[in-house]
Amino acid sequence: MSETTTVGVIGAGAWGTALAIHAARAGHETVLWAREADVVRDVNEARENKIFLPGFEVPEKLSATSDMEACVRHAKLLLTVTPTPYVGQVVGGCVDWLTDDHIIVSCSKGIENKSLETVNEILERVLPRRLHSQLAYLSGPSFAKEVAMEHPTAVTVASFMPGIGHEVQRLMSTSRFRCYTTRDVIGVEMGGALKNVMAICTGAADGLGFGHNARAGLITRGLGEITRMAVRKGANPLTLQGLAGMGDLVLTCTGDLSRNRTVGKRLGGGESLDDILGSTVTVAEGVLTSRSAWQLAQKLGVAEQVPIIEGAYRVLWEGQDLMSALDELMARPLKDEWIPQ
Repeated sequence: MSETTTVGVIGAGAWGTALAIHAARAGHETVLWAREADVVRDVNEARENKIFLPGFEVPEKLSATSDMEACVRHAKLLLTVTPTPYVGQVVGGCVDWLTDDHIIVSCSKGIENKSLETVNEILERVLPRRLHSQLAYLSGPSFAKEVAMEHPTAVTVASFMPGIGHEVQRLMSTSRFRCYTTRDVIGVEMGGALKNVMAICTGAADGLGFGHNARAGLITRGLGEITRMAVRKGANPLTLQGLAGMGDLVLTCTGDLSRNRTVGKRLGGGESLDDILGSTVTVAEGVLTSRSAWQLAQKLGVAEQVPIIEGAYRVLWEGQDLMSALDELMARPLKDEWIPQ
């Protein structure tokens, strides 16, 4: 790639660090913002994020800072990699430093619990209208560790403005990281958020000792539920058959690097949710999203068509026994596989 720019990455977890490493390897002068002073010191001095992505040397073109303003003002391409509950606060706090020249790429996946907004809806609420045309959303099957290892990865960049999507595509694509584009922001956002809930469910089935049949059934029926909700919000159903839908769903439900699958697997193995969440520094977005997904399904009028999402909510938030939830899922009235939309 010959074209280069300046990149800022807000959020120095595993995914944010991997994207920062990727951007620097692509030739961009990259600044990574981290809240933790230890992370800033390790990246700048030890050349490694020892807390969230250990074992990967950061390129010379990557530096870290705890000064949010410096990170934002440095960048033409700004990647926001913040857990969904904090997106509004963090990105909204950058408004005074954002100009019409910035391209803002959300790399977060989730549905906010209080507002039931997807990340694109949050950003459009907290950012002035002049910046809405500068927004894009990156999603798809992409484990942070494998991006850092330069394993071949394909993702989707969604934007209501095709020119912005194509610009992000050009700047972020390399011989090991291939970006596709779409205008279906809603489909990409819903696929990225809801697959985390399904990953907890498939992990729980694995933890209970069930085999490939159960996993395949959950993934396939889970994709149906994701598609129903996404289409009700205005998505193109074909989007959910692509990288941001089926691709991300399969990866997160089957890959051992999946935080959400790991949570489910440990639940299936008999651990309590509190113990699981208290034992890790990483965020499993699917736990919070399971609640907002079930509430959103009721708001959209599709609650009866998303039994897996309902079961996840009842297990994670109401303490229902896993086997009881499974029995209820399997005992539902028999019907045709495809439900007309």
